[in-house]
Amino acid sequence: MRKCTRCLVPETVDTITFDEEGVCSVCRQVEFKQDKIDWVDRGRQLDAIVEEYKGKATYDCIVPFSGGKDSVFQLWYIVKVLKMKPLVVRYNHWGYRPHIDEMNTMVFKKLGVDVIEFTTSFHTVRETMLEAFKRRGDFCWHCHTGIYAGVMHFAVKFEVPLLFWGESTAEYHSWYTFEEMEEVDEKRFNRLMNQGITADDMYEFLEGRVERRDLWMFDYPKRKDLIRLKVRSICLGNYIEWDTRENVETIGRELGWVGQRVEGVPPEFHYEKVECTFQGMRDFSKFVKRGYGRTNHLMSIDIRNGRKTREEGVETEFQYDGKRPASMDWFLDILKMSEDEYYDILKPQQVHPWKFDKLQVQPGEVMPDFEQWDRTDLSELPLGPERR
Repeated sequence: MRKCTRCLVPETVDTITFDEEGVCSVCRQVEFKQDKIDWVDRGRQLDAIVEEYKGKATYDCIVPFSGGKDSVFQLWYIVKVLKMKPLVVRYNHWGYRPHIDEMNTMVFKKLGVDVIEFTTSFHTVRETMLEAFKRRGDFCWHCHTGIYAGVMHFAVKFEVPLLFWGESTAEYHSWYTFEEMEEVDEKRFNRLMNQGITADDMYEFLEGRVERRDLWMFDYPKRKDLIRLKVRSICLGNYIEWDTRENVETIGRELGWVGQRVEGVPPEFHYEKVECTFQGMRDFSKFVKRGYGRTNHLMSIDIRNGRKTREEGVETEFQYDGKRPASMDWFLDILKMSEDEYYDILKPQQVHPWKFDKLQVQPGEVMPDFEQWDRTDLSELPLGPERR
């Protein structure tokens, strides 16, 4: 399988291209970010946006918030650097780890912000997880769509036209470049987030197992409402030079934020995707389909930023990616699925030329908080089509 000659990105990654030197499009985008962007000018553009919206309504902006490193940093930056009054909107996807609630309480208290959390019925979430996994090999449809479409609904309801997200996707993928000044709009939602499945599609797929009204937060708001409000939904990382490790140091120093171990991730990346119990299985599913996991992604970022050599990255990737998550049986029990069924669903989703061999899989580490994860007995609750 072909990989970038500079970082570790393989050819099975969505949107990736390689140039004549074998360097991937993301490495070239990061080169542009580091060498070509006038960050002073980008800062002036940000100041102009802040000036336009600050003090004009009950809230200056909305900050979507998971409690992970990026949303904590963007909230800190907006409150302490930009001096804005945000409304924090948090979509609860039913996968938050216990530690993250402790961190969120601390962050919200220290920054003095108003917070709304909204949570879809777990019956609805569980049905969409199973359906999306069967159709796309990704059980996180509810999370992708709930975070992006759901938050936009609150912008309309509270009439807050400005939303701040974190880094540009150009940091990690080639859906957009840094030159495009990507906005988090309906085009991006349909291109990146909903896996080609609308809420109407999902309702039809579920064949009456949920009501149509149960999916309201997965619908993108009506275009006429967004136009009336003149919504701007922007990436903070297009206006300030985003550096994840420096951001983590900042929120640790300023707020006392600390992370925790994540399945399939080296301990040094204690800040990466710390908020979600499902993360280990999501990364493992990506490995089964595409031959790379979270460690490949993290090593590639550090290589681009001169913090790791490619040789170090290869060694670390081999050590951590592709291990069977200790949470696998816990996860399969939620979806009433056997391990063989799990692999059978993912087999046709594999991206050429990658070929996964389950006989080569080794067990991964158990996370320290694993016994605290929710174990509500769901054995009597229906899930999926009736079995005849």
